[in-house]
Amino acid sequence: MVYLAAAALAGGILCGMAGLDETFPVRAITYGRDYILYVLMFLVGISIGLHRGIIGKIKEYHVRIFVIPAGIIAGSLAGGIISGLITGLPMNQSTAVAAGMGWYSLTGAAVGNLAGAQAGSVAFLSNLLREIFSFFSIPFISKKLNYYTCIAPAGATSEDTTLPMMIRYTDEENVVLSVFNGVICSAAVPFLISFCYNFF
Repeated sequence: MVYLAAAALAGGILCGMAGLDETFPVRAITYGRDYILYVLMFLVGISIGLHRGIIGKIKEYHVRIFVIPAGIIAGSLAGGIISGLITGLPMNQSTAVAAGMGWYSLTGAAVGNLAGAQAGSVAFLSNLLREIFSFFSIPFISKKLNYYTCIAPAGATSEDTTLPMMIRYTDEENVVLSVFNGVICSAAVPFLISFCYNFF
């Protein structure tokens, strides 16, 4: 998955450098990017609907089940604020980038729509790197800290791409919490990006 994303990015850069941005397929994708985002959101909805055991776990844990996603959202936005202060990136852009919580495909396109291609590229790469970092950090965190902490670096990806890592390095209870966290964070990403960009 990571290699495909890197190859797609490299291919896009080469197309842009070669002046292929005026060809029909590239123009169709560029003008249809909003619809691509809608398709992504639809697919996330399907993913949420497939996890039927989540409702039972919500009843079992009650409000406590929201502690992990709330902490991850707060930590991600705090990281965006700190990164903005360090890099000089406008606060609304740095927090919008951090609000992606690892969901690079949606975040890159959404931030690009709001703030331009450069900010969209930063959003895409930042969230892609977060996902890559989570693959390497989850095994270490599971050994040195605890299973619950493994969910934090994964962010919104804890229900899909990083879920195999959770299955391998944590226990069954943590896997259920990972799926729930991914559902909540993925659902929050589009709203958080818009909120951060417009109100920070």
